[in-house]
Amino acid sequence: MPLLQVLALLATLLSSLPQCRAAEAVATCSGIVPMRWRREVVSITEFGAVGDGKTLNTWSFHKAIYRIQHLRKRGGTLLYIPPGVWLTGSFDLTSHMTLYLARGAVIKAAQDIWNWPLVDPLPSYGRGRELPGSRYRSFIQGNGIRDVIITGENGTIDGQGDVWWNEWKQRTLLHTRPNLLELMNSRDVLVSNVVFLNSPFWNVHPVYCSNVVIRHVTVLAPYDSPNTDGIDPDSSSNVCIEDSFVATGDDLVAVKSGWDEYGIAYGRPSSGITVRRLTGSSPFSGIAIGSETSGGVENVLVENVNLYDVGIGIHIKTNVGRGGYIRNITISDVNMNNVRKAIRIAGDVGDHPDENFDPNAVPTVDGVTIKNVWGEEVEQPGSIEGIKNSPFTRVCLSNVKLWGVGASPWKCTDVTGAALGVNPGPCPQLTSSFAMSYCSNDF
Repeated sequence: MPLLQVLALLATLLSSLPQCRAAEAVATCSGIVPMRWRREVVSITEFGAVGDGKTLNTWSFHKAIYRIQHLRKRGGTLLYIPPGVWLTGSFDLTSHMTLYLARGAVIKAAQDIWNWPLVDPLPSYGRGRELPGSRYRSFIQGNGIRDVIITGENGTIDGQGDVWWNEWKQRTLLHTRPNLLELMNSRDVLVSNVVFLNSPFWNVHPVYCSNVVIRHVTVLAPYDSPNTDGIDPDSSSNVCIEDSFVATGDDLVAVKSGWDEYGIAYGRPSSGITVRRLTGSSPFSGIAIGSETSGGVENVLVENVNLYDVGIGIHIKTNVGRGGYIRNITISDVNMNNVRKAIRIAGDVGDHPDENFDPNAVPTVDGVTIKNVWGEEVEQPGSIEGIKNSPFTRVCLSNVKLWGVGASPWKCTDVTGAALGVNPGPCPQLTSSFAMSYCSNDF
């Protein structure tokens, strides 16, 4: 596509955004990172790339990013990816850039595991999440960058994860698999109108970031693909996830903040996380918090979520040795269909990085509100099982209606709170008059 046509297309797209937002007239947090016009547009083809699905274009991507980084054009630069299949190894993003995927554009990861770069583990994890030591570099990565946009006309970023999944299942990998997109120590990031496909490991992982908007994205991986979490905000603040579809082999959205003694030492919480108008399917959890929460998780709002064919609809999970806290969590207006368990809040979930975790680092869970939940074909209503000598407190359920094929009761231990309008009837631990008053004020 000629450059003038590209500019005209982008001008039309960006000029329509205010009208679209006004027409929607719905709640949104996306304004924390607005769409930005870039004064300069370059195409990946200018750097010798060939979109035939066979030519390896790693050097072309590196040259393009290097040019954007070092010329520092005022207002930033848009890197245009035309229709075609652009095979490449991993590459970095840089500040003040837009990665724009045209309709029909596919950025496809090379599958040469033996040649995939290694990077240091995250400091809040202390090691690779799957295996000790280093980890494989994420396919698309940015570290310490700002003012970054990944968008387009629903082009695809394809991790070609099947070779990684097979190696993992055969236990032949020596290091933790790569994420599809990982942004570290970055701020003012917008990801929209892109399809993420077949990640080797987690799909979208903002870690140690602030001001991140992920909106109008599709995340896909096979139902049996291992550990292909959809979107995992991790030790990050002011994260907005809206209007997206996620169907993967693991948790659709999982809020995290570091792993045991490493997360405690790093001490960076996740806070100000909003998830709104999400639809999806997973054999594991729909909405998850944890299990890695050692830096703390607070001020999370989840609303207007549709889940189908999921293992656990809402899953808040931590473990002795994690430390940290989970507090001020509100989840509302959730529809579920064909669910093994609707709600699980548990203090015995997740493994440890090594034997050096502190067994006295007991997490706290306080102030969890779950309301306006409707579930059909629900096998088990749920369980809320706190930690002995550290019970979960102020857990409030309201207007939770679950209909299913089984008659399993709720299971609750080491928890205090209240339940209003819950079917099937809740466990007796959620009946204190003090908690009932607290929950009534919230609802």
